Amino acid sequence: MIGISKLYCGNAESSDRIRYHHGAKTHAERKPIVVWNCTKSCNLACAHCYSCSDGKHGGYEMSTAEGKMLIDQLADFGSPVLLFSGGEPLTRKDVPELANYATSKGMHTVVSTNGTLIDHEMVEALQAARLTYVGVSIDGLEQTHDIFRRRKGAFQGALNGIRLCRDAGLKVGLRCTINTKNVDEIPGIFDLIVQEKIPRVCFYHLVNAGRGKDMESAMLPHEATRKVVDAIIDYTAELHAQGLNTEVLTVDNIADGPHLYLRMLKENHPGAEKAYELLRSTGGGSTGVGIGCVNWDGEVYPDQFWRNHPVGNVRQRAFGDIWTDLSNPLMRKLKNKAEYVTGRCSRCKFIQLCGGNFRARAEALTGDMWASDPACYLTDEEIGIK
Repeated sequence: MIGISKLYCGNAESSDRIRYHHGAKTHAERKPIVVWNCTKSCNLACAHCYSCSDGKHGGYEMSTAEGKMLIDQLADFGSPVLLFSGGEPLTRKDVPELANYATSKGMHTVVSTNGTLIDHEMVEALQAARLTYVGVSIDGLEQTHDIFRRRKGAFQGALNGIRLCRDAGLKVGLRCTINTKNVDEIPGIFDLIVQEKIPRVCFYHLVNAGRGKDMESAMLPHEATRKVVDAIIDYTAELHAQGLNTEVLTVDNIADGPHLYLRMLKENHPGAEKAYELLRSTGGGSTGVGIGCVNWDGEVYPDQFWRNHPVGNVRQRAFGDIWTDLSNPLMRKLKNKAEYVTGRCSRCKFIQLCGGNFRARAEALTGDMWASDPACYLTDEEIGIK
């Protein structure tokens, strides 16, 4: 994640301690935020779903008791955040109970949802669970969002869920996946943020995983990506100038960090060097280091998009033991990706800021997990290749 509002505007944000001050001696020693895809079931069938979720629950899903076992493992290991995802996590009736259990163990708890199943009863349950944050996916304005979500009324359902959370005092934010179909609606997304008093938004770059593999044509060309990132920076600065300290982040294209730094240098921005140091402290792409994934059947993956590389199962072995097992060649290499990436990445002067960008997308688009990520839009000149 690249904290645009933090790096460009200097906003103090609640996630700073986890993102920039993780307390580990090295990047590789970070304790990961864990995404638990707690169910494959979903009431929608979104075009870009990385988990290919559908309308069915299965007997393979971890039970409530197994979920608490997982939470015990994560708490013992020191993972700071548990993010409930899916499918649609709120199709599991025990999510508030599990979130409350994780909170009692000292973890921050987050739900990533399409928002359509949030009603007054659910909000009360999430409040009682002391949930930290609710992230609701909005992939454009009403017509565009409904097309992506493949259901008329999905936008209004999500907006209703956002309003219920906001009015109840639950911190809620937007999650938007940028692509050719919705890029022109970024201004409208920022208008929505202001109108609805939404304190946080994450703009995701498209990753070609799950049903997203069929959306390669929807990826933005490099110059269009650069323009939309610059627009996000500009809108964030406008909000800051208006006294609205909205948290704005971009996700899944770590090239946004060096791009932001280079822009700040050109502008003689007084915070440029501090931004550089904060970016360097994160170590770049967090796959296999700062973020991990547990599937509905207990399988562990280096991140939620890289689901073709399981590294263990929490039903058989504790998460911490799986995560720190350097006899697994993939996990060992992910702890220091800069040594293994090839192509432009291996010669880039920003490798310590970026860490080779996004491995799942590199493999999906090139067939080589260590190839340069084709979504990097920085020029050879910008990254120091002559």
